[in-house]
Order: sequence, then structure tokens, then C-alpha cells
Amino acid sequence: MIGDVINQLLEFFMSLGYFGIALGLMIEVIPSEIVLSYAGYMVSQGKVNFVEAVIAGTIGGTLAQIFLYWLGYYGGRPFVEKYGKYVLINKHHLDIAESWFNKYGVGVIFSARFIPVVRHAISIPAGLAKMSLWKFTLYTVLAVIPWSIFFIYLGEKLGANWRHIKEYAAPYTPYFIASALVFVAIYIAYKMKKKRTSH
Repeated sequence: MIGDVINQLLEFFMSLGYFGIALGLMIEVIPSEIVLSYAGYMVSQGKVNFVEAVIAGTIGGTLAQIFLYWLGYYGGRPFVEKYGKYVLINKHHLDIAESWFNKYGVGVIFSARFIPVVRHAISIPAGLAKMSLWKFTLYTVLAVIPWSIFFIYLGEKLGANWRHIKEYAAPYTPYFIASALVFVAIYIAYKMKKKRTSH
């Protein structure tokens, strides 16, 4: 069950309307699925519009990841290891994310968004590797849109029961992960084929 402090934060964010949805996702003090499901509850109450809530969620979620990208790009690994805890990323998360990025390439920026542990941390290795910002943003937006739609939709359907979003969403999680891994496999196959034809 969500604590009183988180509840008050959510109510504060939602009192700001669409800006509050974006802000709640940007500062990431509350997991994105909770912010988005609460936004879905607001949709069910007729206080916000579904499409505009998705747009706000996409903007906020993308900006949060661009911030982490910049953290890696301008701060470097030592800086991230020292201050990453303040954005809820520890060395273990960073090690896994960096391993994924080095192994699978830039395509993992999309697929990793749907996989626990590496979901948020993956933006930092992209910055460390000086990945193109526009390409990073494109892959991030393409992942954040379905993520936002999914949780806002569930929050809307759950209505007053939106607090149970994690247990309700749990059965769908394996499908997200499977889809992400399929995308990684396709991306790797494409890169290998492209590499062979270039020789």
C-alpha cells in the first residue's frame, strides 16, 4: 500500500494537471508506473484527458532519461558512481546497464525500458558512450509512449483501485520482457547482416 507521503506527493502533482504528471515522472521520486496509474485514475474521474495525459507522461518520462544521459555524458563514470544514489541508481544497476549497452548496442535503449533493474540505468551508459542525443531521444520516446499508454489505461480501468496497479500489472510484465528481448534479437541480427554486407 502506498504511504501517506507518496499519496500527498501524487495529489500535489495531479493538482498541477498535465504539468504535474510530467513533473512527477521527471523527478522520479515515485516509480513511473504509480504516477501513470494515478494519472489514469484522474482520467476515470474526468479530470484529465487520456491522450493529453499520455503526451504529458511521454514528455516527463523522456526528460527524466535525458537528464540521466547528460549525467553520464558530462559527469563520467566516477561522478555517476558517487552521485547516482541520489537518482536511485547504484553501482550494481550501472554495471548491468553498461554491460547490456556494450553487448547489444544502441538498440537496447528501446528494449531495456521494459526490463526491471536496467530500465532507468540504461540511459547513463548511453551518455558515457557519447551516443547521439537525437537517436537516444528517439529510442526513448518510442519506448516511453507504450509504457505511458499501458499504465494510464490500467489506472483508468482500475479507477479507485489504482493503488493495486503493481499486482494487476504483474501478469503482463513477462510479455513486456519477452517483447523487449525479441526486439534485441532482431536488432542484433540486423546489425550482423549489415556488417556482413558491408565487407
